[in-house]
Amino acid sequence: MFGWLVRWRDRKGVPLHGGLTLRRVKRYAAQSGYVYEYFFLGRREIRYQGADAIEFVFEVSAGPGTGLHVSVILPMPSLEPTEASWGRKLADNEHYAVAKMALFQAFDERLAPADMRDHVIVRTADAAAILATLGLA
Repeated sequence: MFGWLVRWRDRKGVPLHGGLTLRRVKRYAAQSGYVYEYFFLGRREIRYQGADAIEFVFEVSAGPGTGLHVSVILPMPSLEPTEASWGRKLADNEHYAVAKMALFQAFDERLAPADMRDHVIVRTADAAAILATLGLA
């Protein structure tokens, strides 16, 4: 019943890394009609549904008083088909590109900023589509 609490507590103990010291706030005009401001806080390796994953954490705002942390979870099994076809593992910058594009997709698809409270989970089909959009697949 409280499995979510255990997962949240376990992730909070792992520090973020890879974020910039000087935060670069960026804007994204979503198809939902909202203009989001976001910046990258960092990433951490986690376990998600029994598999290795990377959690990318962004600070997101769509106006005054709407700031929140949004986690984009990139499970490693979702990348396996692409990595197998490429014959190599994706690099860290490619992981970040997939996570950032998944965040944009969530901005476009979710109707309101409050809906961003839920994690963004990158599924296998999402990862393949994002990599194809970026011209990497």
